[in-house]
Amino acid sequence: MKYGLFAINYGTCADPEHAVRVAQYAESAGFESVWTAEHLVLPDPQPEGFSMPPTLPFLDTIVALTLVARETRTLNVASGIIELPLHHPVTLAKQLASVDQVSKGRLIVGVGAGYLDAEFAAVGVPLSERGLRMDEHLDAMRALWTMPHPQYSGRFVNLDGVNAFPRPVSAGGPPIVIGGESAPARRRAIAKANGWYCFQTTVDSAREAMASISSDLERQQRPVQLGNLEVTMTPIGPFDRRVREQYESFNVDRLVFLPDLTAPPERRHAPVPLDDILRTVDELAATMP
Repeated sequence: MKYGLFAINYGTCADPEHAVRVAQYAESAGFESVWTAEHLVLPDPQPEGFSMPPTLPFLDTIVALTLVARETRTLNVASGIIELPLHHPVTLAKQLASVDQVSKGRLIVGVGAGYLDAEFAAVGVPLSERGLRMDEHLDAMRALWTMPHPQYSGRFVNLDGVNAFPRPVSAGGPPIVIGGESAPARRRAIAKANGWYCFQTTVDSAREAMASISSDLERQQRPVQLGNLEVTMTPIGPFDRRVREQYESFNVDRLVFLPDLTAPPERRHAPVPLDDILRTVDELAATMP
């Protein structure tokens, strides 16, 4: 069971010095990875039931991953998740390949479709196009990372007669993780990604999610070159060795923890004092196998 820590670029860790301190502390405690989140903009005023105030600070994911990569040695740096339809895939492929080079191959690329109407409107991308853009952007980035002479033709992306170096460290590019619990997200993870990420799960919802993805894997053919599908989850609520063992029994590969394990839903994205984050890391390290 691998352990990761979420929120390395927002809230408290939007302060670059705090981000580095937390990442180095997690690395020394035996954590495998740290994960960013992404919102380019937030709705203002804050909608009812939405847990993020418009003043919540987010460092840009690429900037944060580069910073943390340069200040650590063994820790994987992961985006969890980049809202892929909001980015141009040629630009993003270049940025991510560069982060992978800076980190010496420690990058995990987590992507998702996004969901905020206001955010899509601000970037000028129709929310209704997000699924098709996800598929095209993934294929276009992989083409730029892996093909000797990249080519791709789609509705939104066309590549021909261009190339981009440096390539990622690994020949196949960094591992890609698809975030989202919907049926389309699960199907996309099986067809196009190395991993699948479920956010904010309880033991019961984790059990149900694993049953869903297992059923999908029985019905849907997975490309052989992608290997086994790695499953990542973010558990919520109190956590101890017993809870970890339950996730292990479901064959979950990685747990990525919020910096405050006991926060109620409306406070799960609120800034957490730095000392409390470090204390959380210590408490979680004590539950490692």
